[in-house]
Amino acid sequence: MMQRLIKVDGKVRTDKTYPTGLMDVVEIEKTNEFFRLLYDVKGRFVVHRISKEEAGYKLCRVKDVKYGSKGIPCIITHDGRTVRYPDPLIKANDTVVLDIETGKIKDFVKFDVGNMVIITGGRNRGRAGIMIHREKHKGTFDICHVKDAAGNTFATRMANVFVIGKGTTPLITMPKGKGVKLTILEEAARRNNK
Repeated sequence: MMQRLIKVDGKVRTDKTYPTGLMDVVEIEKTNEFFRLLYDVKGRFVVHRISKEEAGYKLCRVKDVKYGSKGIPCIITHDGRTVRYPDPLIKANDTVVLDIETGKIKDFVKFDVGNMVIITGGRNRGRAGIMIHREKHKGTFDICHVKDAAGNTFATRMANVFVIGKGTTPLITMPKGKGVKLTILEEAARRNNK
């Protein structure tokens, strides 16, 4: 760390207690290795190896859209960034593709039914799939229904859903398992086959 070899989101970090979170890109320049922090299907952080091209951007979930001082429009992302003058079509819960070097928005994906999502909280954390339905409940939590690649459907709160791709193609590579949670019996069978 103190040799200034580790970069987190393009900046050298020497503090060994520096907090990294979901979608952060960790780079080790000396070995030319790049990693992205994601969740596995059991809800644990996993350091997923990625290519140099993919390490150039990160996905950020838009938490809030508001006007700053002097009426400048801003978006606040899940990792605490404030981006000024965003595209006026970007709304809360959408996902922006952020260029790590410049800090500018390259692209964005709407929070819509039919898009690829990953779950970032609750019992289903780490699972991925296609959003198939969204229920609005006045005065309580909105619910999203998600269908994974194996055909299993599950529901979670809207706050736990992070859009990671347009349609069925994700903008990032996924760790092993591709976000499909196995049952206890399927896991045991896979372990016995090894």
